[in-house]
Formats: sequence, C-alpha cells, structure tokens
Amino acid sequence: QVQLVESGGGLVQAGGSLRLSCAASDRTFSRYGMGWFRQAPGKERAFVAAITWSGGIDYADSVKGRFTVSGGNAKNTVYLQMNSLKPEDTAVYYCATRVRYGSSWSQVNDYDYWGQGTQVTVSS
Repeated sequence: QVQLVESGGGLVQAGGSLRLSCAASDRTFSRYGMGWFRQAPGKERAFVAAITWSGGIDYADSVKGRFTVSGGNAKNTVYLQMNSLKPEDTAVYYCATRVRYGSSWSQVNDYDYWGQGTQVTVSS
C-alpha cells in the first residue's frame, strides 16, 4: 500500500502564495502521474491540477494562470505552486495517484490512492 504525504498548507492573506508538496512512498504507485484535488466545506471534491510523466499538464479553469503543477525527478513527488490566492481557494487540498492507465485525469474516480489532505485557508 502506498502512502501519500502532503505538506505546505496554512493560512495566507488574499493575494498571497503557498506551495504544496506531496510525496508517494513507492513510485511504482505513481508511475503515470499525480493529481491535486480540493474540497471545501459542504462541497464535493474537485479537480485542481494534474501532471503526467509523459508531459501532460491540466488545470481546472478556476486556477489557470494562478497555480502551477510540477513533478520531481524521481516521479514520486508533485508540487502545487499557488499564487494570487483568493478566499474561494480555501479548502482541504489532496494529492492523488493512480496505478491504472487512462486518458482522463480530472475525475475523482480516475485515481486509486489519496493523501490525508492539507488545509489551505485564504483570508480576505
């Protein structure tokens, strides 16, 4: 069983920046790529960004131009640089990985393993 450990969340003022990190304990469980989702109180878990090791990158429309996803050389680490943060970005952020190959990377059920989540709070 793989473990995904996120870090980097916290409290920041609107307009500020945070960088989230996520590391998988076994890179065989992240061999295709990794993704980021977020869940605000009372809302469903929503796609934020994903990166594939074959060079694909995708973002939710709400974060395009503000967030940047990147991966580590070992292909078991993913980062999310979040700039120009807004109060509506407040949520628990989760990283995820998959062992199944597929073309979709933006749905919750595209992924097999999830981290425990890290809280991001943006104050106005």
